[in-house]
Amino acid sequence: MLVAIGTLTSNVFYIPLGFVKVFPIQHFINVLSAVLLGPYYAVLQAFCVSLLRNLMGTGSVFAFPGSMIGALLAALLYRKTSKLIFAVCGEVLGTGILGAMACYPISTLLLGQKATLFGLIPAFISSSFVGAAIGFILLKVFMKRSSFQQDVSLNK
Repeated sequence: MLVAIGTLTSNVFYIPLGFVKVFPIQHFINVLSAVLLGPYYAVLQAFCVSLLRNLMGTGSVFAFPGSMIGALLAALLYRKTSKLIFAVCGEVLGTGILGAMACYPISTLLLGQKATLFGLIPAFISSSFVGAAIGFILLKVFMKRSSFQQDVSLNK
């Protein structure tokens, strides 16, 4: 379901910033899948959405390392601490910094520009922060229900 939502909304909710498409919905879904499903499914979800977006022509090759590293770090930090804020921090740091750094070699090969790292980090951080904040707010509202909280704790 999360893969379908991420793929379908990629046509509607994105902000083009130079050669990168800022896609906060992917980061929102990464935080949700990190908390609800754990690290394996979170990374698989991020990979599937990136693959489908690229096949449909609505994504870029930069989606793979950015979203997958962010989803993994968000899930691992949430699993370790059981705190939503750490899932958000994991998504922002994983995508915004580590994912941007992982995209740097790809961008130098494809674009031939050496200064692209300084263009990728602000774009990735802003996109991941907005999406992760939306995920945080939604999960906070859901966590107030005891039945939802029990379901989340079973996935650890």
